[in-house]
Amino acid sequence: MARVLRDRDAGLYLAGVVVSGFGSSALWLASGVWVKDLTGSSGLAALCLLALWAPTLAGPLLGAIADRVRRKPLLIGGNLLLGVLVPVLVTVGSPGRVWLIYTVLFLYGAVGVVHDAAESALVATVVDRSLLGDFNGLRVTVNEGMKLVAPLAGAGLYAVYGGPSVAVLDAVTFVLAAGVCALLRVREDEPARSVGGWRERTAEGARFLWECPRLRPLVLAGGTMMLCAGVAGALLYAVIDGLGHPPAYAGVLYAVQGAGSMAVGLLSGPALGLLGERRFAAAGIALTACAAAARAVPSDAVVLAAGAASGVGMPCVLIAAMTAVQQETPDALLGRTAATAGTLLFTPNVLGLAAGAALLEAVDYRLLLICLAAVLLATATTLGCRRTQPLPARAVRS
Repeated sequence: MARVLRDRDAGLYLAGVVVSGFGSSALWLASGVWVKDLTGSSGLAALCLLALWAPTLAGPLLGAIADRVRRKPLLIGGNLLLGVLVPVLVTVGSPGRVWLIYTVLFLYGAVGVVHDAAESALVATVVDRSLLGDFNGLRVTVNEGMKLVAPLAGAGLYAVYGGPSVAVLDAVTFVLAAGVCALLRVREDEPARSVGGWRERTAEGARFLWECPRLRPLVLAGGTMMLCAGVAGALLYAVIDGLGHPPAYAGVLYAVQGAGSMAVGLLSGPALGLLGERRFAAAGIALTACAAAARAVPSDAVVLAAGAASGVGMPCVLIAAMTAVQQETPDALLGRTAATAGTLLFTPNVLGLAAGAALLEAVDYRLLLICLAAVLLATATTLGCRRTQPLPARAVRS
C-alpha cells in the first residue's frame, strides 16, 4: 500500500477519484431525495438509480471507445463533458420536469461507462500489476469513503438550497477532476488499428472474458450479487419509511456503508493474496447476505450495522473481479474486456432496481430482503467451494 501511495501518478489518480467521487455521491443521493420530494413516490425515486445504471447494457460497445483512442485525453474529455451536462438540472423545479433528472442521469451513466473502461485500462499501465489489488482496494476506499462525507453534505446542501445547488457542486468537481487527470505523466502510443468490423471488435472483449476460467466465475457471481443489490437499493426508501425517518435519512445509511467500504478497501490487497480471489469474493457475498436479512429488522441500530456490513461485503467481489481482469487481459483488449465485465456485473443491478421498484408495490419489503439473503448465501457457497489459487505476484499477459 505504501508503494502505491509513493507513486506520483497513482496518487494523482486517487486524488481525482476523491474529487469526482465527492460530487457524484452527493448527486446520486440528492437525485433520489429530489424525485421523492417532488412526486411523493418511493418507486419513482428508485428509478433514478435505474436511469444511472441503464447504460451499462451497452458496456461492450461503449468500452470499445477506450481501445480506439488514447485513454488520458478520453478521461479529461469525459470529465469536462459531465461538468457541462450536470448543470442542466438547475432548471428542475416541478414534478413535470422530473423526466429531465432521468435524462441527465442516463447520459451521466453512459459517459461513466466509457470513463470506467478507459480508467481501468490506464491504471493497468500506471500501476505495477503486483500492486493492482492494493491499488483497487485504495480506489474503493477513497471512492466509497466519500459516503462518509458527501451524502451528508449533499443532503444538507439539498435541504438548505435545493437540488440545483448539488448539481452545481457536482459540475465543479468534474472540472477539477479533469485538471487532475491532465497532470498525469503517462506516455501512450496511438492504439493499433483493429482488424474486422465493429461487431467483431466489440465481441472480442466478451469472448476473452467468457473463455478465461479465472474470470468467468468471479464475474457471474458478482453479477448475481449486484442483481440482489439492485433489488435492495430499490427498497431503501421503504426501509427508511419502516424506521419512521424522512427520505434524507438515506444520507446517514450511505455514510455508514461508506465507512465499511473504507475498511475493506484498505485490507483487500493482503486479503486477496491470502485467500485467493474466489474465497475473498465469496466471503464478501456472504456478509452482504447477512446485511440484507438484518435490514428487515425495524431497528435503527440493526439497520445501521447492516449498512456497515454491506459496505464491507459488496466491494469484495468487485475488487477481486476487476483486479483479475486487469492482470489477465492484453492491453489492446482491456477497455472492451473491462467494459464487458462491467456490463455483466452492473446490468443485473439495473434489472434488480426495476424489479425491486415493481415488487415494492405488491410485496412486503421485509420478505423481499429475506429472499435476497437466501440467494446471496447460495451464491457465496457455490463460489467459495470452487478450487481457488492465490493471486500471483505478476500475471503474464498474452
